[in-house]
Amino acid sequence: MTHLLSSLVIMLLGVAACGFYFVFSNWLLLRIFPVRRVSLQQQAVNIQRAALIRPWLFLAPALGFLGLYLVYPVVESVRLSLFDRGGDAFVGVANYRWLFASEEFQESLLNNLLWLLVVPACSTFLGLVIAAMTDKVRWGNIAKSLVFMPMAISFIGASIIWKFIYEYRGEGSEQIGLLNAVVEYLGGTAQPWITLHFWNNLFLMVILVWIQTGFAMVILSAALRGIPEETVEAAVLDGANGVQIFFKIMIPQIWSTIAVVWTTITITVLKVFDIVLAMTNGQWKTQVLANMMYDWMFRGGGDFGRGAAIAVIIMVAVIPVMIWNIRQANAQMEGR
Repeated sequence: MTHLLSSLVIMLLGVAACGFYFVFSNWLLLRIFPVRRVSLQQQAVNIQRAALIRPWLFLAPALGFLGLYLVYPVVESVRLSLFDRGGDAFVGVANYRWLFASEEFQESLLNNLLWLLVVPACSTFLGLVIAAMTDKVRWGNIAKSLVFMPMAISFIGASIIWKFIYEYRGEGSEQIGLLNAVVEYLGGTAQPWITLHFWNNLFLMVILVWIQTGFAMVILSAALRGIPEETVEAAVLDGANGVQIFFKIMIPQIWSTIAVVWTTITITVLKVFDIVLAMTNGQWKTQVLANMMYDWMFRGGGDFGRGAAIAVIIMVAVIPVMIWNIRQANAQMEGR
């Protein structure tokens, strides 16, 4: 209850601060560029100047926070990647040379590529199929709510849920993990699922697919509803069956939305960290770039240079996808 009350107080203070800033900035702007007790010519000039400044005045807090929490960390990360362990001595590109020669980095890079191949494809495909199946049924909204529900769970919370599903208690012990309970019920042998190399990566990916499918479903469902009924009716009159309508009529019309959903999930996958940290902490060959960065930056005394170098690599991988995603979203909004 104490945490709830303190959160409520902070929210109220934040809203009050925003209101105060809004009123105070307007008052200050009117004091600098008054519209009363001045000539009509000066009044017109002041109104024009105030109109030019006001949007930037309201954007200033957001821009300040972006600069503090986004631009500055990027610049500092690039700087640290060129320095030694403690961030004192300049070492140039030595950290990058170490990084590309590291077996751990190569393992992490391969795992990230595997995540990129599996998670966006599965999440987008399942989201599209569920959106198409639930759009025309009476209980569709209930089904969509259930599929979307994992989006409300944090990655750590979802990992804990799935940790109980994959739980393994050792040979001869009573299994409490749901997956092992089902396997034993069917006559199989319980397995330590998250320690099985290669397959454990897929088991971790299932968690992110479970979360991101709801996001893909909501966006693609809205896109499907925007398809003109006339095109579907014309296809039906031409003798097209349901599968042909879905793949040849509906999907081509929402392809740009599918691409945006795909790339948005791709950006999330490139930064995946919480699930790996909570489930395996990078053990059993499940290491990914973000978890490797965390290990080098904050564990074992920390190596700011090497940790920052990994962070820069992740950023460089994310930026092109993000730019393409934004351009696609803008083009879709403009109807191109």
